[in-house]
Amino acid sequence: MSGGDRKKTACVTGGNGYIASVLIKMLLEKGYAVKTTVRNPDDMAKNSHLKDLQAVGPLTVLRADLLEEGSFDEAVAGSDYVFLVAAPVNLHSKNPEKELIEPAVRGILNVMRSCAKAGTVKRVILTSSVAAVTGRPLQGGVHVLDEKSWTDVEYLTANKSSHWAYPASKVLLEKEACRFAAEHRISLVTVCPVTTVGAAPAPKVRTSVPNCLSLLSGDEAEFAVLDANERATGCVPLVHVDDLCRAELFVAEEDAAAGRYICCSLNTTIAELARFLADKYPQYGVKTNLLSGERLQKPRVRLSSEKLVREGFEFRYRTLDDMYDDMVEYGKALGILPT
Repeated sequence: MSGGDRKKTACVTGGNGYIASVLIKMLLEKGYAVKTTVRNPDDMAKNSHLKDLQAVGPLTVLRADLLEEGSFDEAVAGSDYVFLVAAPVNLHSKNPEKELIEPAVRGILNVMRSCAKAGTVKRVILTSSVAAVTGRPLQGGVHVLDEKSWTDVEYLTANKSSHWAYPASKVLLEKEACRFAAEHRISLVTVCPVTTVGAAPAPKVRTSVPNCLSLLSGDEAEFAVLDANERATGCVPLVHVDDLCRAELFVAEEDAAAGRYICCSLNTTIAELARFLADKYPQYGVKTNLLSGERLQKPRVRLSSEKLVREGFEFRYRTLDDMYDDMVEYGKALGILPT
């Protein structure tokens, strides 16, 4: 990387999150100056890893709140790239429209307004979710879903299954971000990651890592999330967090990148996962009591990352072996698995 490139500045929202922590580390290692936002910089239980990452490169931690107008102005000012990773994840709210959907849309527009104000931003990279792709009724055989597939918000609101508001929020915030970007001539690229696994600097993880270790930990609540995702999606689509963050950097720096990108390197099922884990980690023993009832043997739906690969991106983690290599150690460090 040339000296000129080293001066590039990136802003990453939600720095204490799982994906954001890996992205910050990767940007610093690539020579970027990084600014990140958290709601409470003094909360060391959530932010201790950011102090460690300051040893890797120039990292500034700033306070910002998605629901506070203008609170991202300072973090975004002077940035070349803005990675929107922070988003509300309140899955158990009593009033999802007010507590999840409205804050998600309002929050994304808040940061986008800061980007328009800054005048330096070359590209905004929005981290959405495969939940904005797969939530729709699918009849019959095997379906391949790509970036043209959108979750059907009308179908979700009519049926209101558990957690319906999360996929709805992802669709609505994506569409609002696109509308705002087009109006203000901001280059916006959206990445839709699938279930994301692998080790990260973040010391606390509430997302897919405990779900994907639930067959070894025996945590029934975490397994229920994995199970519900498979039933809703028709598969368990996986990507390693390193590949996801490399993909985010790729679409940021690649001039021709545009639109949405699904980020998925492997489509599997809980049944396949259980067989793999039983074989690879016999010391834990797969909790077979979680596996009662009829199980999907092969994926009924495949998430395609052909667009990303066609434009020149290469996945490094393509097998369950690759994916879980650092996950079990990370699970021990997080206290999900016994040491």
